Amino acid sequence: MRAVFISLALVLTPAAALVLEQQRSEASANPIRKVVTMLQNMQKKVSAEGEKEQAMFDKFMCYCKNGASTLSASIAAGENKVSELETSIKASTAEKAQLEGELKAAQTGRVEAKDTMAKATALREKEAGVFAKESAELKSNIQALGGAIDAISKGMSGAFLQTNTAAMVRKIALTGPSMSDVDRQDLMAFLSGGQGSNYVPQSGQITGILKTLHDEMSASLADSTADENAAIKSYDGLMAAKTKQVEALTAAIEAKSKRVGDLGVKIAMESNDLDDTSEAIGEDKKFSADLATNCATKKAEWGDIVQARATEMVALADTIKILNDDDTLELFKKTLPGASLIQLAATTDTTRSKALAVIVKARAAKPLGLTLDFVELALRGKKIGFGKVIKMIDDMVAQLKVEQGDDDKKKEYCELQFDTADDKKKGLEQKISDLETSIADAEEGISTTKSELEALSAGIKALDKSVAEATEQRKAEHADHTELMANDSAAKEILEFAKNRLNKFYNPKLYKAPPKRELAAMQSSSSAAPGPPPAAPGPFKKKTEEGNGVIAMIDLIIADLDKEMQVAGVEEKEAQKEYEQMMGDSAEKRAQDSNLVTEKESMKAELETELQSSKEGKLSTTKELMGTLEYISGLHKECDWLLKNYDVRKEARASETDALGKAKAVLNGADFSFVQLHSHV
Repeated sequence: MRAVFISLALVLTPAAALVLEQQRSEASANPIRKVVTMLQNMQKKVSAEGEKEQAMFDKFMCYCKNGASTLSASIAAGENKVSELETSIKASTAEKAQLEGELKAAQTGRVEAKDTMAKATALREKEAGVFAKESAELKSNIQALGGAIDAISKGMSGAFLQTNTAAMVRKIALTGPSMSDVDRQDLMAFLSGGQGSNYVPQSGQITGILKTLHDEMSASLADSTADENAAIKSYDGLMAAKTKQVEALTAAIEAKSKRVGDLGVKIAMESNDLDDTSEAIGEDKKFSADLATNCATKKAEWGDIVQARATEMVALADTIKILNDDDTLELFKKTLPGASLIQLAATTDTTRSKALAVIVKARAAKPLGLTLDFVELALRGKKIGFGKVIKMIDDMVAQLKVEQGDDDKKKEYCELQFDTADDKKKGLEQKISDLETSIADAEEGISTTKSELEALSAGIKALDKSVAEATEQRKAEHADHTELMANDSAAKEILEFAKNRLNKFYNPKLYKAPPKRELAAMQSSSSAAPGPPPAAPGPFKKKTEEGNGVIAMIDLIIADLDKEMQVAGVEEKEAQKEYEQMMGDSAEKRAQDSNLVTEKESMKAELETELQSSKEGKLSTTKELMGTLEYISGLHKECDWLLKNYDVRKEARASETDALGKAKAVLNGADFSFVQLHSHV
């Protein structure tokens, strides 16, 4: 036997003796108690796992319950919001359409009011010009008649006839109001200066005629002045009313335009909100359906898990009960100790001790594994025969193969994990680089969009300024046109009046008589018989040819005025057409720029969102990269020792397996008589 154990000590190469003392203690314990302890530990582990998984399941079910109620509330709130938004959009659209109609009506009303004011102003200016001319003429005539009356009443008719006043009175007699031919002839005769200075009765009659003319012209002046004042008052009232109307319409237009714009923005925002809310409702419904399916699946799976765990706990409890039974323990006491080597105990104890000493010495000299520890334990056991040791060797060889397979798998796992982690690290680093590029691009895009928005805003302001300047210029041009037309019309009327007056004298058939005025009956200032007639001038010769020349010239002037008014009208229409075209183009350009501003602002918001998302993505990717680096560090801690010592461990196991094979061969060929012989030496 001693030779056998010496051979074992020589052929076995011990390995991995780091837990030798612990395994010795476990080997010396009652194996049934060890099994029971393992089963009890399994019970505790299964129970702890059950409690842990129960807490996880309860949390998941709570999530299902709360998530379903939250999603239901969110969907209901979203549907209510969609209904409210649709109602609001419909109401805002209807209100906007109504306001646009009112706005158009207000704009039309303001244009009509301004047109009425312009026409009233032109008419008022025309009437004022006519009144100024008539009043000036009447005042001049009244003043001349007053001077004539004073001079004749004082007996200064001779000196009076040499003055300009007499010439004016003579003109009045020729062109003034209607009077009898007799009075006109007497007055003209008096003004011709044919009477003597003692022609008093005749002078009294002339004074009466002049007073009558003076009174009639004074009355005409008073009537014209009253009519002019009434016209001015009426014009002022009309202008005040129309001005208030224009101001009210302008305020209404501004308010309605602002309201229309606000409603347009509101409708657009609510439409976008409606689309977003509808999309969110769809996503919530889809998520709710998935949640219900997942929760139902987890609930069903949990029932199977609980049942399987309960079955496992029952199995463990039954096994422990069986092994702890008193009869079973008594049976184990009888059956576990081996009896095959009892006869050889006296002769093999010393051999076992010496072989054990050799194995312990060899194991201490070069520890490689646990296999020799188990052989040592077997040799320490007094009742274990070599058959069991051989079986143990077979089991140890198989265990070494398993351990080597585990090392192979571990090595493959570590290499795979290192490659995977390294690829992930590179991918995350590339992703961070891409996100940094996206951040830079988004920041550059935001800066560019801001510049474009500033340029668009400046362009809109410049366009508005140009529109305002063009509007003021158009107003000034229209005012000039209105003034030109009014002045030309007044000039035409004056020329027509002058032409008609000339026709009255030179071409009576072409004369257009004004409305007749009733004159008060003139009474003679004296009933004295007239004296001998004074010398009278010869027959009057009309300057018809010269008069017709003047009339022809007046016609040319009137034709020039008509042409000027026609040209001015065409130019006014063209200017108004160009102005309206420019206003339309400006409005279209402003609308396009405003839409572009909206698009740019939306683009800027998207870029800002993308920037924020990229920053958050970079932060999360950086955290993930740090986690990957930590994982790689953990892999190094876990795998570096194995990868470094893999070949050594493999070689050691191969050597140990070879040694165990040789030991098995020696044990299989051992002769017990040989063992006994050497045991007595």
